[in-house]
Amino acid sequence: MAGLTAGAPMPQSITVHEQSRVLEVTFSDGAHFRIPFELMRVYSPSAEVQGHGPGQQVLQTGKRDVTLTRLEPVGNYAVQPTFSDGHDSGIFSWDYLYELGRDEQALWADYAERLAAAGVDRDAPMSPKAGGHGCGGH
Repeated sequence: MAGLTAGAPMPQSITVHEQSRVLEVTFSDGAHFRIPFELMRVYSPSAEVQGHGPGQQVLQTGKRDVTLTRLEPVGNYAVQPTFSDGHDSGIFSWDYLYELGRDEQALWADYAERLAAAGVDRDAPMSPKAGGHGCGGH
């Protein structure tokens, strides 16, 4: 999980748009992002998605239509979304939300490359073995 950087922009407003499936965030430096729920889900900072180290990421598929069913604050540094597919273990710090918004195009391109390398479609259902990362701790 990305931590908080001293002096980093803080969210001024966060709005969940259910129909368009985006999280709209305006930051104190004037940056304004509309982060798709799908992007948040496939780049969740959770161990279930990221693994416990480099190279352990689990490629997420079938998340195009995912929605947010809850968005809870975590202290004054993050939010924890619950997605419609049941995923709820990612804690999105302000820094990480900013990164997702700022780097959205590059992240989509990286995701497309990883899908192509794996020979799977973005809308393919998750395979049962890819659903977790196997540590048994979550």
